[in-house]
Amino acid sequence: MDNNTNPKMEKSRVLVIGATGSLGHDLVRYSLKYSHPTFALVRDSAFTDPSKQYKLQSLSTAGVTLLKGSLQDEESLIEALKQVDVVICAIPSKQVLEQELLIKVIKEVGCIKRFIPSEFGADPEKTQISDLDYNFYSRRVEIRRLVEAAHIPYTYICCNLFMRYLLPSLVQPGLKTPPRDKVTIFGDGNTKGIFVKDSDVAAFTIAAVDDPCALNKVLYLRPPGNIYSLNELVEIWETKIGKKLEKLYVSEEELLTKIKGFSCSCHLPSIITSYIFAISFQKII
Repeated sequence: MDNNTNPKMEKSRVLVIGATGSLGHDLVRYSLKYSHPTFALVRDSAFTDPSKQYKLQSLSTAGVTLLKGSLQDEESLIEALKQVDVVICAIPSKQVLEQELLIKVIKEVGCIKRFIPSEFGADPEKTQISDLDYNFYSRRVEIRRLVEAAHIPYTYICCNLFMRYLLPSLVQPGLKTPPRDKVTIFGDGNTKGIFVKDSDVAAFTIAAVDDPCALNKVLYLRPPGNIYSLNELVEIWETKIGKKLEKLYVSEEELLTKIKGFSCSCHLPSIITSYIFAISFQKII
């Protein structure tokens, strides 16, 4: 996929929802880089949030048109969609069902050439973790079915595992930094995982926006140089710190038992999320 194949081709107008997030910000940046007229739907509260004001100012300065609105405000969604051709949603995983109104409005407005819903992870229809994910993946499948039932042109982006979630802890649930004494290995540690950067996912996504081959398709981002097993990652880390780590091997059955030991309310505690990612690492396709 190459957005620059035909420089005379008119670029689609792109709306990014979730532009103040890590991935969303990169999506906007690459949309501009590839010369798309770029818009961002931004909540009113974000304009007075000190942690987001600088980012919004930088986006505006770069040429992004900021539109006030939210996924709960139908009127603002209608107004925003009438100005664009493509909608990319990059909201957090726990909020994916908030796309339901957006899907309804996309169908009613009828001018959107491509919708890329918020997925950006493992393929929810190919990831099986014994129903212990508290609907982490089933919610995404539900959104897919709504999109398809509405006959909305779509592209699903499956990029597998974000580096920023797993590599800082060396895939160790509950840790924020790599271990220096002991490391937990899931299974035999030889299953391969695919790790990606937000910026690479954003570039890949924007390259698909006007590609007819990506229409109504599931796209997989699998850079050959980003595929490692947990054993390989541990070996690289051991080389960097100049010492061998004590390995504690945990079977998949033991890992599932650990998850069952946690309770869940309205959202996943961070440690449960880490365990889910660990299982996803084992199940990656």
